[in-house]
Amino acid sequence: MRLDRREALLGTFCLCCLPTLGRAADFKLEEVAPGVFVRRGVDQDATPSNLDAIANIGCIVGRDAVLVTESGGSLADGQWLRQAIKAKTDKPIKYVVLSHVHPDHIFGAAAFTADHPTFIGHAKLREALQQRGEFYRTKLSEVVGVDKVGPIVMPTRAIADAGEVDLGGRVIRFKAHGPAHTSCDLSMVDTQTGLLLPADLLFVARVPSLDGSLLGWLKEIDVLKAMGAAKAVPGHGPTSVDFAGTSADLVRYLTVLRDGVRAEIKKNGSIETAIKTVGQDEKSRWLLFDDYNARNVTQAYKELEWE
Repeated sequence: MRLDRREALLGTFCLCCLPTLGRAADFKLEEVAPGVFVRRGVDQDATPSNLDAIANIGCIVGRDAVLVTESGGSLADGQWLRQAIKAKTDKPIKYVVLSHVHPDHIFGAAAFTADHPTFIGHAKLREALQQRGEFYRTKLSEVVGVDKVGPIVMPTRAIADAGEVDLGGRVIRFKAHGPAHTSCDLSMVDTQTGLLLPADLLFVARVPSLDGSLLGWLKEIDVLKAMGAAKAVPGHGPTSVDFAGTSADLVRYLTVLRDGVRAEIKKNGSIETAIKTVGQDEKSRWLLFDDYNARNVTQAYKELEWE
């Protein structure tokens, strides 16, 4: 699926939020830290076969309850995750995190409604879902089939700045971020292991997708660094990474984007010229670069043009 020019310029749809669920047999929950299980998403965009299983999803198991770290990219993806969790533990699923508005992170939520969990999201997530949710649902339905997408699930607990939940001797702390990857990014830290789960504020290997604020994203990476985590679970990429090194890669790409777009604007270069030239030295370092860099440049140009 490709965006038309109008959709790209408006920034209304992010394909990184639509994947390909390879066969369920190919997936597994990997224990990346004690009691923290993650399924790696495929490095693709949404396709009929992958059912939008492109994001890293999983759970944290406490003494008394389970928290779902990401719900999955479709109803089918969420159903896979729920079944996988039930095979790991009989503890109740009490919390499901909706880390931001993009489809690969929210459409699995409906698979968990029978558990009656608290759906946790950024304070601005509801508004973002009201604005984009049905559009995303329609587009994803065209790829994977309407019966496999699932309904939109709204957050039932909103995090405006910070918050926490206790899974039974295991506290998970949340941080609501300013505009960055999107307008409603939520990260969390497992205090038992010190593991950071920044969702799509951290891309590894797969090229980042800019849908919020370039300058804001650079700022929020500093906020994540201040949390002091050594290890992290990125929204896309390996299930557990060294945060310092991988965040440095992300900062490099975003900085190249910022400086390149600013240079084009300064010499009165057009957005079309910027799209063709900015960031090209980064191409060999990222998967799906050709699918997203032009859109990222477009978003950056719109943000920086009047600074």
